[in-house]
Amino acid sequence: MTRAVLSIGSNLGDPLVHLQSAVDGLGSRVVAVSGVYRTAPWGGVEQQDFLNAIVIATDPGLDCMDWLHLGQRLEAAADRTREVRWGPRTLDVDVITCDTEVRTDATLTLPHPRAHERAFVLVPWLDVDPDATLEVAGTRTAVRDLLAGLDPAERDGVHPTDLALRA
Repeated sequence: MTRAVLSIGSNLGDPLVHLQSAVDGLGSRVVAVSGVYRTAPWGGVEQQDFLNAIVIATDPGLDCMDWLHLGQRLEAAADRTREVRWGPRTLDVDVITCDTEVRTDATLTLPHPRAHERAFVLVPWLDVDPDATLEVAGTRTAVRDLLAGLDPAERDGVHPTDLALRA
């Protein structure tokens, strides 16, 4: 059985509807969904804030590339376009981890190469898996320790909302 940690985000159209479409598209694979957080955009492109969440999903029939392709299909269904790197989007689905697989190729890097730098990934991940760990530079580290090591401004930029996603 493969277990994937997926980061979902949106800041175009109705972001909550787009996030819910991702959860709905994952269907019975969903094991847990974090709370919804409002975060400033990451990457230096001027745009409105994002809504972000983490979904933990499992499926015995999917491998890591299948999770990537499923995420891309969910993005396409939300009319995602890729015009500006780190730009606004209807839906972004990133595979953060897939089991404990480590891989680096032109198509998929696991764990996600910047997850450990992004409070908008780490904070909601801890919502659904307080004991989560992430391999960074060959060392498995507690996600809570990675979060504690971030700049306080990065951590403080992740704001819980009253919004919720239905699994």
